[in-house]
Amino acid sequence: MGRYAGFLAFALLALAAALYGLLPAEDRDTTSPGPIVSSSETVRAPSPEISATPAPQRDSTAVPQGQGFDFYVLSLSWSPTFCDSDAGADNPAQCGSGKRFGWVVHGLWPQNERGYPQDCETAEGSRVADRIARGIMDIMPGMGLIGHQWRKHGSCSGLSMADYFSLVREAYETITIPPQFRSVQQPMQTSPAIVEQAFIRSNPGLTRSAVAVTCDRQRIDEVRICLDTSLRFRACPEVDGRSCKRSDLTVPPQP
Repeated sequence: MGRYAGFLAFALLALAAALYGLLPAEDRDTTSPGPIVSSSETVRAPSPEISATPAPQRDSTAVPQGQGFDFYVLSLSWSPTFCDSDAGADNPAQCGSGKRFGWVVHGLWPQNERGYPQDCETAEGSRVADRIARGIMDIMPGMGLIGHQWRKHGSCSGLSMADYFSLVREAYETITIPPQFRSVQQPMQTSPAIVEQAFIRSNPGLTRSAVAVTCDRQRIDEVRICLDTSLRFRACPEVDGRSCKRSDLTVPPQP
């Protein structure tokens, strides 16, 4: 009896399948339960799309490490202001005919939290070798400037002369000059706060406490940026406190 019941059940299932196949497609149940995942497998969400490449981190081991001070001040001088001064009139290397410098490096100064060392004794001597000076002249125009900066500031860095001026170059290239201040063809009216904010926007990681704008009477003079010994931005309250207090500034045009 059981054997006949099995045959009967099978026959009924076959008949039902045949009738189901005759139904229109829209009347069929097409819901799928989806793939079955065993308990030993992990369901992973799709990886999110990467929207930007992270900025490369500076390799501090590649930066010559000075000693005997707390941090550096990179001083960027607006050359047209200097060239309008009495000192500039006597400096043909920076201000002579055909010279159209904008931002130049006044110096890279070893600095302490309060005050700074200067005119240190060094076995490197006081005269900067011609081969070193020629390699930095495009951003520090003039042997007088280069020699003075080495004797007063570079000698206190704890670095060799070659390493110090290599570091000057690297520090300068760390900074992005804001587009509106790269080339000034007409006198520009601005303020210390506007200049500061422009440098902050153009240099991610730079903060108000790490930059100071100085002035020569009513004209912009320098932008001073504080860097640690690995050339990363860092706060410098004493330097920042010497920022220009004027509410307006003139940026003289390049010749």
